[in-house]
Amino acid sequence: MLKVYGIKNCDSVKKALSFFKKHAIEYELFDFKTEKLPCEKISYWSSKVDMKTLFNTRSTTYRNLKLKELNLDEEGQKEWLCKENLLIKRPVVEFNDQVIVGFNEEIYQRSFL
Repeated sequence: MLKVYGIKNCDSVKKALSFFKKHAIEYELFDFKTEKLPCEKISYWSSKVDMKTLFNTRSTTYRNLKLKELNLDEEGQKEWLCKENLLIKRPVVEFNDQVIVGFNEEIYQRSFL
């Protein structure tokens, strides 16, 4: 079964969940607003995808925390992802030892259908 990480009210997460429902693909949702993601999970993801893909510099949280001013390197970004899960680009989908970040219908069709 797929594991989807994100928040329910995120448009990209909604699109991903809608895609999975439409194609009768079972999934489990891990909601960043109700559960704290262990730092080990972020380490695992960053071994599968690069930090640029994982770290959301366009989020409200990023702007509110004024993180652009800190000019973070990858290690600094990883530390912030551990502290503040809402900085993670959404959704993150885990399946078959793979990780896909964000919603892209073409990639989803190739990967899941």
